[in-house]
This record gives sequence, structure tokens and C-alpha cells, in this order.
Amino acid sequence: MAERLPVPIDAAGWSGEGEFTQKVVERLQLVEQLAGIKVEDAPSTRSDADYNFISNEIFVTFDVTLREEAARRFGIIPATRRVPEKLMTLDSLARLLEASDGIGPADYSDEGMLQYLRTERIVPPYQTKGYKLVELVRIYETGTPSRA
Repeated sequence: MAERLPVPIDAAGWSGEGEFTQKVVERLQLVEQLAGIKVEDAPSTRSDADYNFISNEIFVTFDVTLREEAARRFGIIPATRRVPEKLMTLDSLARLLEASDGIGPADYSDEGMLQYLRTERIVPPYQTKGYKLVELVRIYETGTPSRA
């Protein structure tokens, strides 16, 4: 059996910041049921003297298969139609990420989003005072209604 290529990533809107985000993206690339991944910096990213807040959003597109089901044309002629069916859901993706090393369970999730929050204290060499790094990662499914 041929080895599957990693899932394509659109990272044009991502600065590349966020160690945890990178770990999640690397794991997502290996998920066979994904057709695409898009990573973007969220507008809430900011930095100050005492903290650095990184916020990234990941949009996943699930692969689909076509399933045939019985139908009727004009209400009387028997026929079949092809119905697209997703190979994975956001809930099953959450379970997969929860079982992954270094990622674990989402800190918050609902029917349309997974959210991870990681904090770390950084003390650069030769400095007495460090800063707090806070990284927020949200995962959404593409094609779902906007969250206003």
C-alpha cells in the first residue's frame, strides 16, 4: 500500500508563531480523513512587557465519500442518487487529538469549535524577569455557519 502524502496546508495568513499550534498542525497533517487545513493568525494576538498572547485559528476540511441511496424521480420513477458523506466529524477529531502525545483534551469544545489554551513562563538567559506566553488555538470546520 502506498504511503499517503501529508494533508495540504494553507498557511499564508499565519506568521508561524506558536509552538503548540505547530504541534497541532503537524498532527492534523497525518489524519487521513482530512482534505485540507488552513491556519491563520487571529486578530486578538498581542504582546506586552509582561506577557505575549498568541491566538491562532485552524480551519479543517473533512474528506467526503459519495454514498448511493434510493430515491424517486418525479415521485414515481425509482432511481438512485449520490449523497456526500463526511469521513470524520469534529467530535471524532477531538477524540483523536485527545489521544495524541503533547496535545491532550480540548479546554473547551462545542458543536462547531475546539479550543486549546496553553501557558508557559519564559525567562530568557541573563534576565531576572521573564514573561508569560499564552497561546490560544481554535479549530473550526470549514463550511459551517459563521460564529458571530
